Amino acid sequence: MIGQLCPGNTKFTRKRNSMAQEFTVSLQAIIDECKLEVIHTPQDPAKIFISNIDVNRPGLQLAGFYEYFDKGRIQIIGKAETAYLEQCGAEIRAQRIKKFFSEQPAAVVVSRGMEIMPEMRELSKELDIPLLRSEESTSTFTSKLVAYLSLQLAPRITRHGVLIEVYGEGMLILGESGVGKSETAIELVKRGHRLVADDAVEIRKASNITLVGSSPDNIRHFMELRGIGIINARQLFGMGAVKVSEKIDMVVELELWNPEKVYDRMGVDNHYVSILGVKVPSLTIPVKPGRNLAVILEVAAMNNRQKKMGYNAAQELLDNLGLDMESSDTVKSMG
Repeated sequence: MIGQLCPGNTKFTRKRNSMAQEFTVSLQAIIDECKLEVIHTPQDPAKIFISNIDVNRPGLQLAGFYEYFDKGRIQIIGKAETAYLEQCGAEIRAQRIKKFFSEQPAAVVVSRGMEIMPEMRELSKELDIPLLRSEESTSTFTSKLVAYLSLQLAPRITRHGVLIEVYGEGMLILGESGVGKSETAIELVKRGHRLVADDAVEIRKASNITLVGSSPDNIRHFMELRGIGIINARQLFGMGAVKVSEKIDMVVELELWNPEKVYDRMGVDNHYVSILGVKVPSLTIPVKPGRNLAVILEVAAMNNRQKKMGYNAAQELLDNLGLDMESSDTVKSMG
């Protein structure tokens, strides 16, 4: 319901083409995150958008090699590039910098708080190139910028569900509308766990093995409870009851109890859900009057944590009984 009313995310924009969806982040967001000093921008940085997840140190370009040069990347000029330009004669230096800026890079950042060369100042204004400065060392700034861009420009999908942190495990709760996802989440919050997103969960592929979930900015901390309406979990329960984002460690699907279906009673087999190409452990929990879902999900979170640490209770029981049962892996795709 909330996600249907407010599906957007105000911080980032999306560009659609015939093949794929491209995400962008504003230069202003990068300036704020990396605490950059603005030397020159041709317009409001909030209206300048970066879509390339990679960055570049233009040592080869300043030496004259422009084959395979990607001007869509943020260009970082560090101590080595500056030292090279300083040892060039004034005329050659001016030519190299002019050639570099004429390629229209997305933005140029000078690291280590070094003095900006006059040629760079002039050309950034003349050719409308954003010119920024960082006080951090080149390697530190590059690492921070790449990590930030990797998260903000990561492939993402939005799914109907609830994301909550339970004992340090990011748990994505899925299920049909009305099955009790929000009601279970509110009880978990009352028990000391932290809400990340309700109704609409934005899932980003932060790496090949990591998914990070969050809520769209405009519905963050809000929940819908049938019979009560819209509540704000942060205002009701305090800052300790909410979280902005969380890694997704497991997926739990709630479904109404089906007496004809055989549910897993051993836990030997491994079930996964594939989200954006990343496998995440999954469980299917049947919903029935008398079953305390909040407690069951707490146990599921602790059990998942134990498995990651190398302990499997089902396997130990089989060993104690002298039984040998082969486990199987099943993977279900979710997008």
